[in-house]
Amino acid sequence: MSQAPVELSFPRIPTREGGLELSRIVAGMWRMTEWDMPVAARVEFIEQCIALGVTTFDHADIYGGYGVEELFGEALRAQPSLRERIELVSKCGIKLLSSKHPGHTIQHYDTSASHIMASAEESLRKLGTDRLDLLLIHRPDPLMEFDEIAAAFARLKQDGKVLHFGVSNFTRHQFESLNRRIPLCTNQVEFSPLHTAPMFDETFDGLQDLGVAPMIWSPLGGGRLFDASDERGAALRQTIQDIANRIDQPFCSVVFAWIMRLPCRPIPLTGSGRIAAIREAVLGASFELEREDWFRILRAARGHEVA
Repeated sequence: MSQAPVELSFPRIPTREGGLELSRIVAGMWRMTEWDMPVAARVEFIEQCIALGVTTFDHADIYGGYGVEELFGEALRAQPSLRERIELVSKCGIKLLSSKHPGHTIQHYDTSASHIMASAEESLRKLGTDRLDLLLIHRPDPLMEFDEIAAAFARLKQDGKVLHFGVSNFTRHQFESLNRRIPLCTNQVEFSPLHTAPMFDETFDGLQDLGVAPMIWSPLGGGRLFDASDERGAALRQTIQDIANRIDQPFCSVVFAWIMRLPCRPIPLTGSGRIAAIREAVLGASFELEREDWFRILRAARGHEVA
């Protein structure tokens, strides 16, 4: 298959009117501890992402057993000029059992103001930066108090430590409840041809109504799209491959194009340390699937016609 040239000047995506702009594709860092990259390779990886137009890097305090932010921070300290060329996203609100945090006796959520503030400070320290561009609550907490979260966010913004705020994995009602108290830039949710729930549970409809762009984690189904033993994915995989062959685009690019075709302007994350994989994700922003092909993938994903 011939490789179409990758256009590197994709427009950045505003997460909401007057809000933060992110790159069209976001580099997810949650597996960075598995990539076994020395500092110089991490610097090169960030540079290569920027060259592809991928300037937004997604973190969470817990990624890599609380280790990813530090690895990324070492790269930024080795090449300080990188910081002004990128956007840093992180998340907080989950406490894992870890030797790094012996005080954690059970895995649980914590969206108290004190934890949000302390987690943001720790992310800043590990990343070696004076501000986060975007901080998300990682998971909805049954004990969360919207007013307390909003107050913590407002304090971090007032202190210049976090510029914008959002959530991850929130329902439409949870998002709107917090958004009424402080403007939120995004809701980062799981979505792929193997997990289409946000299209039908009002998540995407609600965000489109508010003019807020969702971020998308696991756009390739956590690798299940490539698992030959996954019977459910077999017909879907073949449908995507047939379309990819016909329009002469890589398989993964077609999946990313399918996601980005939605009117709520989804911003997909990659999860790979391979620049070739990130390049294919970026390529998905360079073309638009025909409506009929988009519905062919939806039909294969759901296993039935739309009506």
